[in-house]
Amino acid sequence: MPERGRTVLVTGASSGIGMACAEVFAAHGFHLVLTARRLAPLRDVAERLAQQHNVRAVVIPADLSQPGAAARLLDEVAARGVVLDALVNSAGFGMAGSFAGAPWPLQRDMVQVMVLAPVELAHAVLPGMIQRGYGRIINVASLAGLASSGAGTTYEASKTYMVSFSRSLAREVRQHGVFVTALCPGLTRTQFHDRPEIARTVAHMPGWMWMEALVVARDGYTAVMRGQEVVVPGLGNRCLVAGLRYVRGRLFIAAVKGAARLLRILRTSTPTTLRP
Repeated sequence: MPERGRTVLVTGASSGIGMACAEVFAAHGFHLVLTARRLAPLRDVAERLAQQHNVRAVVIPADLSQPGAAARLLDEVAARGVVLDALVNSAGFGMAGSFAGAPWPLQRDMVQVMVLAPVELAHAVLPGMIQRGYGRIINVASLAGLASSGAGTTYEASKTYMVSFSRSLAREVRQHGVFVTALCPGLTRTQFHDRPEIARTVAHMPGWMWMEALVVARDGYTAVMRGQEVVVPGLGNRCLVAGLRYVRGRLFIAAVKGAARLLRILRTSTPTTLRP
């Protein structure tokens, strides 16, 4: 495996897509630096993956909702003499309710965890990756970042930002051997949906719409190794995105044609003088 011996930092690694990404990277020979808020499950994941794949797994608990946590995390990584070749920004959470109805501290934490922390981590690791001529960054976004899904105003805006950020950054650093991918899964079987208020909103979704976290993680790994800027796991999800883009495109074209017809009518009509 050509990647054996490199090291990846995975946030949100104690469960869900983050844990699955850690497993996929370990299966390809990457050593692991795993972070999340909960220490006990993080240790369980690290021990299991280290034994299964014969890699090193370092555990550094961190709460990325706290300002300065990303910098402290990287200081701890540097203090251990670890060089990061890859980064998976997977930490995140959801919430129910309207933007106006949800408490501001929760909105603030969401932006901190899902926008500020991943961007800060990427900014910190990029110089070394560029200097060494190798780097891989996966930003776990969402289908909600490509099409409105009713997942919540701040959540959707955060994911949309990460898709745009990933695309722009990918084009900026590709020439240096650094690949950046926005991973945009749809409904995925993880603890993300276990909270009752969120579970109620997805309870009516049919089984065929759900994917396993490991399948999503494998698609993300394959995409970033190929240098693909955005990946949507699952044929059904890709068809959904394509359909929405088609509808939006048709609506846009119809609006343009309508405006053109109106302009022609105005140009050919007799001018009217308005009198006071």
